[in-house]
Formats: sequence, structure tokens, C-alpha cells
Amino acid sequence: MDLVSGYKGMVGLVFGNENSSSNEDSYVQRLLDRISTGSLAEDRRSALIELQSVVVESRAAQLAFGAMGFPVLMGVLKDERDDVEMIRGALETIVGALTPLEQSKGKNEVQPALMNTDMLSHEAENISLLLSLLSEEDFYIRYYTLQILTALLMNSPNRLQEAILTIPRGITRLMDMLMDREVIRNEALLLLTYLTREAEEIQKIVVFEGAFEKIFSIIKEEGGSEGGVVVQDCLELLNNLLRNNTSNQILLRETMGFDGLISMLRLRGGAYSFTQQKTINLLSVLGTINLLLVGGSEADAGKDANKLTNKTVLVQKKVLDYLLLLGVENQWAPVAVRCAALRCIGDLIAGHRGNLDALASKVLGENHQVEPALNSILRIILRASSMQEFIAADHIFERFCEGNCDGQSMLASTLIPQPYSMTHASIDEDVNMSFGRLEFSSSLLAAESICLLTCCRAASVLSYVLKDNMQCKERVLRIELESSSGALGHSEPLMHLMVKYLALASGTKHKESKSNTSGNSYIQPIILKLLVTWLSDCPPAVNYFLDLRPHLSYLLELVSDQSATVSTRGLAAILLGECVIYNKSSESGKDSYAVVDAISQKVGLTSYFLKFDEMKKSFLFSAEKSTAPSHKPLSRSAAASMAEIEDVDEQLSSDQKGEDHPILSSMFDSGFVNFVKRLESEIRENIVNIYSLPKTEVAVVPAEMEQKTGESDKEYIRRLKSFVEKQCSEIQDLLGRNATLAEDLVKIGGGESSYSDQRATTGSERVQTETLRRDLKEAHQRIEMLKNENMKLESEASMYQNLAGKVESDLKSLSDAYNSLEQANFQLEKEVKALRTSGGRGGGVSAVDVEAARAEAREEALKESEGELNDLLVCLGQEQSKVEKLSSRLMELGEDVDTLLEGIGDDVGLPEGGEDDDEEDAD
Repeated sequence: MDLVSGYKGMVGLVFGNENSSSNEDSYVQRLLDRISTGSLAEDRRSALIELQSVVVESRAAQLAFGAMGFPVLMGVLKDERDDVEMIRGALETIVGALTPLEQSKGKNEVQPALMNTDMLSHEAENISLLLSLLSEEDFYIRYYTLQILTALLMNSPNRLQEAILTIPRGITRLMDMLMDREVIRNEALLLLTYLTREAEEIQKIVVFEGAFEKIFSIIKEEGGSEGGVVVQDCLELLNNLLRNNTSNQILLRETMGFDGLISMLRLRGGAYSFTQQKTINLLSVLGTINLLLVGGSEADAGKDANKLTNKTVLVQKKVLDYLLLLGVENQWAPVAVRCAALRCIGDLIAGHRGNLDALASKVLGENHQVEPALNSILRIILRASSMQEFIAADHIFERFCEGNCDGQSMLASTLIPQPYSMTHASIDEDVNMSFGRLEFSSSLLAAESICLLTCCRAASVLSYVLKDNMQCKERVLRIELESSSGALGHSEPLMHLMVKYLALASGTKHKESKSNTSGNSYIQPIILKLLVTWLSDCPPAVNYFLDLRPHLSYLLELVSDQSATVSTRGLAAILLGECVIYNKSSESGKDSYAVVDAISQKVGLTSYFLKFDEMKKSFLFSAEKSTAPSHKPLSRSAAASMAEIEDVDEQLSSDQKGEDHPILSSMFDSGFVNFVKRLESEIRENIVNIYSLPKTEVAVVPAEMEQKTGESDKEYIRRLKSFVEKQCSEIQDLLGRNATLAEDLVKIGGGESSYSDQRATTGSERVQTETLRRDLKEAHQRIEMLKNENMKLESEASMYQNLAGKVESDLKSLSDAYNSLEQANFQLEKEVKALRTSGGRGGGVSAVDVEAARAEAREEALKESEGELNDLLVCLGQEQSKVEKLSSRLMELGEDVDTLLEGIGDDVGLPEGGEDDDEEDAD
């Protein structure tokens, strides 16, 4: 066969010429000959043992065996089932041929084991033969067969999956192996794990064969979460069956239930001891729970209903208590386990009213040391040393406040200003602190010790409390906190404190840049996220923000700060835009016109709008982030080293893209990104409208135009002159605005990336430039109009040419009809002559009657032809007038009429007419 000959030629290609590998080839060939043609059983067995040893040790022998040995050994497996030793030896030899040897010298070097795998799986009969061996009683035959199938599946998964599906009872035989001896059971479990990763049809058959019962039975035998790697394999197989599969999740819930899964979260005697394998097992269980909380694939219509049902049943089974124990109360649990448990809590309460209330009512602790669960989670956010743990706990508050107005109001109600002596207490001193006191303590702690990290985390939680809740925004807006700095009893609004910390973070960032560290580069974006959320659709918050003029000045500086990150500059620009679109103030210096003026003068509209474009191109706001894969499924390869489980913060730094801190990828979810993008388009439109309109409508007030009582004529004239000068100044300023705006928009449309505004030096030059631009635009429009008219006329000319051609065609048809009439007349004349002749002979018809009939026929034919000719002449006259009118119009446009009409009608009807005339003359 061609495949075999190709393998033979490959031996010399990989290991040198044929002479260099002839020893291995000839040796393998001799051994195969002894196995296939030997007459003595002992000689054949010894040859098989020698073949096995050489294949295990030599890559050249592996390659030679793949080209020649499979047909021989598959024949042994098929025909000699009674000889157990020969079957064992053949299977063990095949295992050796499929096992890679660690002698590879380069990446591009051919791997004999892979080639052998491909050749063996090429024939579906081989897979069927191997599966039939699983019913043999011998332990080693079943064991080696499973190893061969696993090797085939690792290297050719699709081919093996297709073959198994076509073989009757193929999956059933593999499932039976789960009830076999421990070693074979483990091999079968590993094989099924690989087999069910992406094969949906195989997943359905495996579940139908009772996979759930067998999986939980093995987990129980192995000791649950305290068990070894077999428990991990069982959970991986379970996850494969549940991932994006709604029907399997429903089947598990309604048959086995979730009790076996939840029982693995119970930390019995080993609550303080976490081995590496126990940690992996707990992470796998939490991964399974997360799959149940997802509900199924996006394309599944019943995904949402299944997800809600799963959440309801899980909370009824007390899973929330076990998750809180693992993620919040148990401080001896590894960081990865705590983070996974916290993420499960967030997903468990998302969009489920009953579960939200259940979490809000939970109280943790013992005896007198108790506090609400939400307070404990807030403590984790404020003081966690692990970045991943902060993100996971923050995820809970995000899900708790999402669409939960009652929950937001409940949290906001605890935000009551406290005396400085109480709010200044450490967050670790008093477990009876309310949610609000914990928040305020974090804020004042930042002012005291420059602990901006804690303030940043508190700001993140506060942004969830305020999101889309006007009542909470206005309530928090009235909060003022006492500060230890300044005069006694001095208090400051919470919003102003946040802006102050935003400025302090800039100074800290500059110090870190000098020391080449960027650990807190996410503080400014998170505080800006709070302010953007707060000011959104809240005019009172905008008014509070603009109460202090330095706030606007600092934002303008931050937008232009090239040392700030892209997200920082972009969010600062968004915040400035909110001060425009949500500004309802009429006070001079604080209204939207003043903000737009400040942006135009300090930053420039071109540079300002470019900040939006830069932000949208960054990784945080790009489509690449939304399509990035989430947490990978935990498998043997993924959980091979403990470092990958414990050092979760290392992954954050390795995934960093650009200059923005990687933590922001988790903090800026798709909801916030889409919200910012919607704001950006609205900000552009409003700023352009405001910049192109006057500050106030010019209205002539009669009282100002009339002379006041006691006012002299000189003073009246001076007042009128001042009023007119003011109006002229506003008009001139408006003209300058329009010219500058046009330049900025042209630059943005042309894709220029300059940050400096190249503007006209004076207002008059701007007006002249705008006038010239307007004239040029009108000229372009006029040219386009003439082009369109010319195209219309050309189209009409073409139409009339087609009509002329049609008329000429009709004329030709009429001419043909006339010729046919003449021919008929000629035929009639012939008949008349014949009748005359016969009449003369027989006297049947008189000459007078014949002549009368002939005259009558000729008269009717002439009348008919005259009528048609008259109609044709009328049509020709009408068309001739249209052609003359069109020709004169074309001459006015400079077109050559003769050239357009050249060749029309020259060759229509002439040859045939000439032939007819010749025929008539001949007649």
C-alpha cells in the first residue's frame, strides 16, 4: 500500500540514507518474518519479545515497525485469541511503538510514535478489534488495550471518536471498565476524560450509560476531596459532561441531585490542612459548581431557566454556607480556593432575588464575634494582600448591586457620617462596624497615611452602590466627613475627598515612575470610575463637583498629562464630558458653556476628542478583551505544579497588555465599557452643538433700548453704543468659534494625530478662511449638479437612439409585409391567368368576373397599405421633431450630433429590398 511504502522511504529520510538504517530495518523484518511464518510457538514468542525490546529502545526501529509490523501484529490479535502470551506480547509491543522516545534533536524532526499512531488509527477495523479485546478475561490484555486506545486518543482524537461512535457498544465496553479492578478503572477513567472533552454525542451516550452514578461512586470510594488524583479525574470527566450541556445538567439535578457534589465542600477533620491534591480537588468542585451557575451554552434556549433553577436548588442545599466558610471564614484555605469560592458566591446571587436576600441576611462568626456576611466580604476587599482575592470579593458586591435597588438602598442607608474619633478607628479593631463605617474609615485612613490602595478599593464598592440609582447618589452627595487636618470641626464633602485622593494618586504615581514600579497604577482609573458613575445622569452631582474651580483645572491637566495611562486620560475626558451634558447650572463660570470654553482653551477640541479614540483602541476597551478566554478548565496538565495554583497574582502581571494595569481588565467589565462608549458618542455630539452656538440668545429687550428717566442724551447714546459693541463682540466670537470648530472637525476627519491646534491668528482670518471654504464647497456642488444634468441628457439621447432604431425596425417590417403582399398579388395574377385559360377552354368563368375580383382585391390591399403608411409617417414625424429638439440641446452642450448619429440605419433593410426589386424585375 502507498502509506506503507511512504513510511519505508521516510526511514532513510529521517535517519540518513538507507545504509545507515539498514540494520534496524533488516532486524525488524527478520523478527516479523519469524512471528508471521514461524512454525514453533516458542520461537515466535521469543521473536515477539525481541521485537518489543528493540522497538522500546530505538526510534529507527519504531519507524521501521510502523511501516511493516502493524499488519503482522493485528493479524496475531485477530487470529490467535486463544494464545494469551502472544496477545499480551503483541499489545505490549504496540504500546512501545506508540510511546514517544526522549531522543528528539529538533522540533521539525519526524516523530515515529506519532506516525505509528496515525497509521494504526487509519483503519477503523483496528479500533473495532482493540475494543473487542476489552471483553477478554486476562487483566493485562485489558490494561494494554486501554493504554493503546489512550495513546491513539491523545494523538488522533477526532479519528478515534468517529470510529468509536460507529462501533456497536463501543462506549458501553469502555463504561464497563469503570467497574473493573482499580488499575484498569483508572485507565478507563482517563480515557473517557479525554474522549468526552468536545464530543457532544459521546457525552450523551456516556451519561445514558450511567456515568453520574459511577463517577460519584468512585469519588466516595476514594475519600471525596481528601482523595487522590483519581478524584480529580472523576471531577474532570464530570465537568466535561456538564460544560455547556443543559440537558445533562437537568438530568443530574433530577436524578442524582447535587448532594454528592456539595458534600465535597464539607471540610471535616482537615479544615486546617490543605495538601496540593486536596486544593486541586476543591478547585475542581468549585469549577463544577460554576458550570451549573452558567447554565449551558449561549445558543441553548433553556439556558436562563436552567441557570435559575440550579441556583435555587444549590442554595436550598446550603451551598452558600459552605462557600462562605471556604471563601470568607477559613483563613487557612489557599488563596486560589478562597478566590474560586468568592467568585462562585458572586455568580450564585447574580440575577436571583431570593439568593440576594439570603446573602444579605447571612451572619458569620461565633458567640459575640458576629457580623453580617457583606461586612466580612468588605473587610476582605479592604485588607486583602492578594490582588486576585480583592477582585473576587469585589465581584460579589458588583453582582449584589446589579439591578438590586433595594440592596443598594440598604447599603447606602448605613453611610451615616460619624465623629472623627469613631471613623478613624482601624477596620481591624471592631467587628461591630457597619458597612458605612468601614467605608468611611477607609476614606479617612487614606487621608491620614496616604493609604490610597484602601481608598481605591472602597471607591470601587461605592461605585456599585451608586450605579443607576439616583436616590443613592443624592444621599451620598450630602455626606460630609470630619478630617483631622485643618480647623477643629472642619468637614468636607465625600466627593471632594475623592477628587483629592485622585490628585494624591498622581503624585504617588510620579514617585513610582522614578523608582520603576507600577504597583498602584490602577488607583486613578478606579477612582475615576466612581466619579464617572456618580456624575452620570445626576445634575446635582455635577454641580457639587464644579463647586470648587480647582477640580475642573485638575481634570484639564489630567487629560493632557502624557505620563498618565491611556485609560486615565480617557476616563478624565469622559468625566469632563459629563460636566457638559449633565450640567443644568445657569451660574456663570459653572455652566456647560464655561466647561466647553475651558476644554477648547486648555486642551483643544482635536486633542480632547483624540483621547476618546486612544481609549477605544486600548486593550481595556477593545473587542479583543471581550473575546479573551476566561479561566481554563483545571486538568492534570493545568494543575501539574502547585505554583500555578498558589501564585495567582503572577498570571495578572504576565497577561498585562500595554501600560494599563492588568487588574483593570477584571474591574472594567463589559457593562462599564459599553456604558463609557455610549457616553462618548453623546459627549461628542453635545460639545459640538454647544461650541457652535452662542452662549445666550441675542434678544432685544425694549427696556434697554429706551431712554431712561433722567438719563441725558449723551449717556443714552453711550449705553446704546456699548450694547451694540457687546452684540458685535458676541457675533465675532461666534464666527471665530465656527471657524475653529470647522478646522478641528476637518483635522479629526482627516485622521491627523497632532495634539496642537493650528488655528488662524485672528478672527477675521478665520472668517475669510471659512468664506473661501464655503465658496469652494458651493463650486463643487455646482460642478456635481452640471455633471448630473449632463449624465441625464446623455441618458435621454441614448433612449431616443433606441427609439429611432425601433422605428426603423418597424419600417423594415412594414416593407417586408408590402413585399409579401406583392408576392400574393403576383400569385393571384397567376391564378387568374390559369382561370382564363381554363375558362377559354371550358367557358366556366367569364373574363369580366375575374377582372372585377382582381380589381376588388387590389383596392382592398391598397387601402390597407395606405393606412399603415399614414400611421408610419405620423410616427416618423413625431420622432423627427424629438430628434431635432434633442440635437439642438446636444449642440448647446458642445456635443457632435453627427458623430452620435453616424452609422444609424445605414445597413437596415437594404440588401433584402434590393433582392426583392431584382426579383420583381425578373418577373
